Amino acid sequence: MELAAEFAACQKILTALGDETRQHLIIEMMQMGECTGVRVGEITQKTNLSRPAVSHHLQILKNAGLVKMRREGTKNYYYFDADAEAMNQLLQMLTHAKAIMENLPDRSGEKE
Repeated sequence: MELAAEFAACQKILTALGDETRQHLIIEMMQMGECTGVRVGEITQKTNLSRPAVSHHLQILKNAGLVKMRREGTKNYYYFDADAEAMNQLLQMLTHAKAIMENLPDRSGEKE
């Protein structure tokens, strides 16, 4: 039950990270090497996605606590900066799941 609650608490970040397009966006943003952030247009040029699609995926990443945005006048700059609490919850859940799995008996039905 505890693991289920931990898993539920991590759903936003797991959903955000589980999408290949969002994984690609994060990788592209990191490879651009702009720690101060990149604009949607810059990301669009590096991917085969439309501007609205990039904005949509960035919003999901932002809501999950993986990407942050800073505004300069009318320009928005996005950068990878995962929320420490969200990452700690994810690591705790994965560590807990691993510990449980290591102690489970073989359930494959195959005899050794």
